[in-house]
Amino acid sequence: MSFKMKYSINKKYLTSGTKRRSGIKMPRVGFIVAHDTGNDGSTALQNIKYYENSRNIMSASAHIFVDHTGIYECIPALTGTPEKAWHVQYQKTMDNQLFGDDANDIAIGVELCYSYKRGNISNEESYKRYAWILAYICYKFGLNPSKAIVGHHILDPQRKTDPQNSLSKLGKSYDQLLKDVIKEYYECLSKEEVIMKLKDWEINLAHQAIDNLNKKDLVNNAEDWKKKVSEKPQDVINDMPWLFFVMLDRLSDNDKEEK
Repeated sequence: MSFKMKYSINKKYLTSGTKRRSGIKMPRVGFIVAHDTGNDGSTALQNIKYYENSRNIMSASAHIFVDHTGIYECIPALTGTPEKAWHVQYQKTMDNQLFGDDANDIAIGVELCYSYKRGNISNEESYKRYAWILAYICYKFGLNPSKAIVGHHILDPQRKTDPQNSLSKLGKSYDQLLKDVIKEYYECLSKEEVIMKLKDWEINLAHQAIDNLNKKDLVNNAEDWKKKVSEKPQDVINDMPWLFFVMLDRLSDNDKEEK
C-alpha cells in the first residue's frame, strides 16, 4: 500500500496547552474542511508565526497551511497523533448533518495561502500542493475523496466564503478543486490499489460493459473477463495493453464493413 509522496510535510508546531493548540486528541478523523486564509499574500509560515504569537489571545486555528514553498503542519494531524483544532464554530450544525459530528472534533482543517494583489505566492504551485495534501489526507485516513471534503463556506455560509474566496482569484471553482483532488488521489495510487478500491457498483458496471462488448463481438469469453474483474483485477490491468489493440483492430474492421 503506497501513495506517491510528491511533497514533504513540515512540522511547525504551535505551543501545546494554549488557546490555539489545546493538545486534546481527536477521537478519529472523519472528514476534511477546506479553508483559505483570507489574508492576501500572507505565506504559510507567516500565518503560523501569527498563530504562535497570539497563541494565548485567540483560539481560532487550523492543522495545516499550504503555499508555494511547502506544506506546514502547526497542529498534529499527519506528522503526529491528530489533535483538535478550532476551525469551525461549534454552534454551526451543517457539519453534524453531513458527517454526524463537529468539525472541531473529527475534521482536519487545511488552509490555502494565495496572492491576489499582495505578496509573491505562486498560486499555481500553492494550489498543486493544496490538492495533493487533501488527497493524501484522504488516503492516510481511509476517507473517500469524493465525499470527505467540504468547504468552510458550506458549513458556515452566513459568515464564510473560503475556500471559494481564494479559488476564484486563482481562476478556479470549488467544484474544480474537488475534481482535482479526486484526480490527484487516483494518480498517486499504484495501479494495484486503484483496482483494489473498486466498489460493488463499479464491478457491476464493469460486468455490464463486458456483456455489451461481448454482444458487439468486441470481446470473447465474457464470463472469464467478469471473473477476472471480480477476483483477479490485477490480471485485467496486465491484459489491458494487448486487449486495447485487439479491440481497436476489431472496431476498425467493423467501421470498414459499414462503409
